[in-house]
Amino acid sequence: MQNNLDHTHAGAPADESHNELERAVIAFARHASTEISPHDERLLDELTSLLPAGMPIYVAHTPKASLDEVVRVAIRVQSLGFTASPHIVARRLRSEEELRAALARLREHGIAQILLVAGDLHHPVGPFSSTLELIATGALEAAGLERIGVAGHPEGHPAVGAGELLAALRAKQEFAARTGIAVHIVTQFGFNPQAICAWDRRLTQEGIRLPVHVGLAGPASLARLLKFAMLCGIGTSMSALVRNVGAVANLTGHAAGPDEMLLGLLRGCAGDPGSRLVQPHVYSFGGVLATAAWLRSIMHGAFDLAPNGRKLILHS
Repeated sequence: MQNNLDHTHAGAPADESHNELERAVIAFARHASTEISPHDERLLDELTSLLPAGMPIYVAHTPKASLDEVVRVAIRVQSLGFTASPHIVARRLRSEEELRAALARLREHGIAQILLVAGDLHHPVGPFSSTLELIATGALEAAGLERIGVAGHPEGHPAVGAGELLAALRAKQEFAARTGIAVHIVTQFGFNPQAICAWDRRLTQEGIRLPVHVGLAGPASLARLLKFAMLCGIGTSMSALVRNVGAVANLTGHAAGPDEMLLGLLRGCAGDPGSRLVQPHVYSFGGVLATAAWLRSIMHGAFDLAPNGRKLILHS
C-alpha cells in the first residue's frame, strides 16, 4: 500500500498532511527504545526525569566492559522502572556456564528481555561464534526469557553474505515459533531510509514476519557518526551522506540527523500497514542525555514540522 504521509489529500488544506505527519512522528516515537553503556551508569538517575517508565533501555556490552558489569547495570536500569535489555554477545562469552549464570541473575531481578548479537571479535574468547550457537544450547528458553532482540542489517554485513543473514533470521523466527519467546529484529543505524524500506519489503517477500525496531543515530557530531558508522559496517550510506554537503552541515551540530531519518522512514514505509518497522531504536553514541532529551521532545510533541516538511523544529 502506498504511504500517503507526504501527500496532501485532494481538496484538503496543505497543513492537514503536516498535522498527520506530526501525529505519526509522535506515535512512532512513543514506542522507542534507546541504549546506554555500563560507563553511563552515573546518568541513570537523570534519565528517570527524561524518559518514561517502562521504556526499553538496552545495556551495550562495550569492548572495555565485562559481562558482570552489563548485568549489574541492567539490574539497576530495571530497578529504576525501565525495561532493561542487556546485550549478550556470543563472542565475548567464556563458556555456556557463564551464559547460564548471567541469564539466571537477570531473571532473579525481573529482567525478561535481552539483545543477542554475535560481536565483532575476530577470535571468540570462548566456544561461541554466533547467536545461533547460543540458541542451540537451550539456555535462553530455560532461563524463562520472554523477549529477545536479534540483529538486523539493512545495508548488509561486511563479513556475512545476504543469504546467510536471511537464513539466520529464518532460524530465529522458527525458534520464536517453537518456544513462544517473542523475537524482534533490532537494526544497525543508517542514513538511507529508502534502502531500509527496500530491505523491509524484502523481509516480507521472504516470509520474515518478525517485527523490526529500526535503528536511528541519535544527536551526534559528524565525527562521532563517522567513527561508529565505520565500526558498524555502514560505510555505504555514511559515504553518501558525506557527499551531501547540506546534510553534513546539519550533522556537525546536534539533532538534525535523527529528525530527517525519522521523517524519511515514516514517509517511505514505516506508516504502511504491511511494514515490519514497528518502532525506532535510538543509538546514543555516548550522548545519552542529549539523546534522551531529543526523544522526550519528540514523544511529547514539543516540535513543529518545518515548512519544507523535512525537519523537526524542537521547541526551546
